[in-house]
Amino acid sequence: MFYIYCPYCKEHREEEEFHPRGQAHLLRPEDPENTTDEEWGDYLFFRDNPRGIHHELWVHSVGCRKFFNITRNTVTYDILETYPMGEQPTITAETERVRKEQGVQSADGGWQTVGARPENKALNEETSS
Repeated sequence: MFYIYCPYCKEHREEEEFHPRGQAHLLRPEDPENTTDEEWGDYLFFRDNPRGIHHELWVHSVGCRKFFNITRNTVTYDILETYPMGEQPTITAETERVRKEQGVQSADGGWQTVGARPENKALNEETSS
């Protein structure tokens, strides 16, 4: 069991209260009538599936029922941050690399530990699977 921080309830709640809804920060084409079929198909059906930092849309379905965004590492399953709709993430693939270089690591289960020094430098290196 792990906990996810809801940015609206301002507390950590059990993971069963939340559901993922896909990739975050998707922009609908401004003029759908003049959008090509390929652009419209990309918007409707194709999503990013990166290895590493990914921004996702989640809903607190058993709690406040509000949508919010999560920045998650798809390799380690660590949830690095949660933030309300309309805000931009503070952690991106670029900033995550800087964080690793500075020795910041995230604890297991979605609890973020900022400023912690890893016991072993290998903890911050990705393992090949």
